[in-house]
Amino acid sequence: MSDDLNIHDRYLTAQTNTDRTRIAFVCVQNAGRSQMAYAFAERELADRRLDERFELITGGTQPADHVHPEVVNTMAEIGIDIDDRTPREVTFEEIQGSDYVITMGCSADDVCPAGWAGENRDWNLTDPDGKSPAEVARIRDDIKQRVTNLFDELELDD
Repeated sequence: MSDDLNIHDRYLTAQTNTDRTRIAFVCVQNAGRSQMAYAFAERELADRRLDERFELITGGTQPADHVHPEVVNTMAEIGIDIDDRTPREVTFEEIQGSDYVITMGCSADDVCPAGWAGENRDWNLTDPDGKSPAEVARIRDDIKQRVTNLFDELELDD
């Protein structure tokens, strides 16, 4: 089993620790953009040794059956294996317990509950489904930079 899978499983199952800042990467299908963002966030936490300070979740409001093949391929090009990931539904409780909800260009209206005290950011990213390899790589690189910037900002806030 790879280290990435161990990290992935740990973050998906460690949702009861309220001492950590929870960041949710959410999209409608959880099959492209949010999967890439989640994978890059996992790597940022590992590289920066921040896994004790942050908790990650990902999910969709209407999850697809599988991660888009073009997304799996473009992530594999840079050494990140997400082939074993399965889109999942994000729950009301997960969103309610999140400090930040990052949506990928989908409306947050159906995601963030009324009265929720966290911060929502919509990254307004193009959906990679059906796009050319070059376009998916551009979207991937944009997501990578946004995730890096997010953790730069969050580290400064502490």
